[in-house]
Amino acid sequence: MSLLHEMNEKALTYGVPLSVHIDVTYRCNERCGHCYLDHDDHGEMTTVEIKKILDQLAAAGTFFLTLSGGEVFLRRDFLELVAYARKLLFNVKVKTNAVMIREFEAQELRRLGVEQVQISIYSHRAEVHDGITRLPGSLAKSIRAIRFLKEQRIKVTIANVLMKDNFEDYKGTQALAAELGVHYTLDPTVTPKMDGDRSVLGLRVLGDSLPTVFHDESLVGDVAAYCAPPPAPGEDILDGYPCSAGHTSCYITPYAEVFPCVQFPIVCGNLREEKFEDVWRNAPQFHEVRGIRARDLTTCSGCGHVGTCSRCPGLAYMEGDMRGPSTADCEKSFYRTGIPSENMRRLGLSAPLPAGLVQIASAPA
Repeated sequence: MSLLHEMNEKALTYGVPLSVHIDVTYRCNERCGHCYLDHDDHGEMTTVEIKKILDQLAAAGTFFLTLSGGEVFLRRDFLELVAYARKLLFNVKVKTNAVMIREFEAQELRRLGVEQVQISIYSHRAEVHDGITRLPGSLAKSIRAIRFLKEQRIKVTIANVLMKDNFEDYKGTQALAAELGVHYTLDPTVTPKMDGDRSVLGLRVLGDSLPTVFHDESLVGDVAAYCAPPPAPGEDILDGYPCSAGHTSCYITPYAEVFPCVQFPIVCGNLREEKFEDVWRNAPQFHEVRGIRARDLTTCSGCGHVGTCSRCPGLAYMEGDMRGPSTADCEKSFYRTGIPSENMRRLGLSAPLPAGLVQIASAPA
């Protein structure tokens, strides 16, 4: 058993929030059409407030800390926050578009001991990438930053969200990552906006194009990562947890709200009003999420894909029921295997609906 696997098992057993993702701002210098965030500042946390939360996370046993946004470097105190997090011995991962990273920032991230920097790159072609970010010159600046980070021997990952606008470019982007000597991940998931706006789902790749991606051997392990805790030896798959959100991980917004996950926008508490430990241990929303087992999932528990599906309870929640199916994940399962999901069968579908549409009619009797 690997050390990481053992850590996750113990965290699950003892209810430790092993991994926490904090968005330190929603402000951003890019305006990506698929982004689920409102980029206006509605009163983000101060430096002092974030440091107090980091103290509370350390006391609660958190080890893996992701700092993201928006664009993190729009906060002038960002490196100060990283330094404070490392002083508390968090393993720190930074998510950024890297437009504002120059030699100094790269050197500081190295000096502070950041574990990894994840950078969003949507295409190897400037006209496509910059068209998505709506920031001229953004690809060139992000690539320059990657080179600065590599010079500092920092682990870098290029994260590519796959959409209609860049579908033809993922091989070129993967080749760019190889040329730069960095890791590459691809995700065909476009999520609704946090306010429930589903218009962005029209950007999803057309389903009949997905087999090309799912059957690409060079991407094995990098598409639609499954984030549920691994089942215990001999455990019935239906007794397992559908997701680690709320069990060993959670998300904190720039306004101190606590969610089970960044893709699971159900407010469990606010750290301007409560201590993290109290929210984590006592919030009824967390108790509800933790009480769900795979066998409790309406429709999904009887699906042949239940053991392999990347079903996201947050996406299901945004469709109306955290115990229900996630249309996007049903689609992925179908195009990965060619076998309709139970949800598709109930709706009388032999193939998924066009990208961005959700069947809301009653299932046939």
